[in-house]
Amino acid sequence: MTITIRRATPADAAAYARIMGDPAIFSGLMQMPHTNEEIWRARLVEGAAPGKIDLPLVAERGGEVIGTAGLHPVGPALRRRHAAVIGISVAREAQRQGVGSALMQAMCDYADRWMGVLRIELTVYVDNVAAIALYRKFGFETEGRFRGYAMRDGRYVDAFAMARIHPDPPSIEPRGNADA
Repeated sequence: MTITIRRATPADAAAYARIMGDPAIFSGLMQMPHTNEEIWRARLVEGAAPGKIDLPLVAERGGEVIGTAGLHPVGPALRRRHAAVIGISVAREAQRQGVGSALMQAMCDYADRWMGVLRIELTVYVDNVAAIALYRKFGFETEGRFRGYAMRDGRYVDAFAMARIHPDPPSIEPRGNADA
């Protein structure tokens, strides 16, 4: 069955809560347990406000949301406008079926071809082998290790800082003699 990628809407809040509420999923993310539909609806509404440049995506197969992803500015600092941060989650039953690759391809394409992003950043737990392999497939490199980065199930765990630099950064074509 075909995987379709589209922009998320507030109507997808229940799917976000279902995916992110799965203990097998949230333990690999920076999300907290006990999420709910209202929390995700508010986040999706906020992300769609005028002037926001966030890109929330969902992956659907057979009309069911089986993955989520987001591309977000790193913050308001002018000197960091060239960078974005990503997050991704794939439902347990849809893992290792190309969903993560489809979401990553869509985010990288959007960042490279439409946003002018030079650098995409992420953090990933060092034991999330499948996610690390996916990120490397898309050109992400490990830039460092954060010791005791986050609390997960009662323990502090390490995370890698990974980033991808645009493989062919945009440039402006030189003016020809006809324009002089």
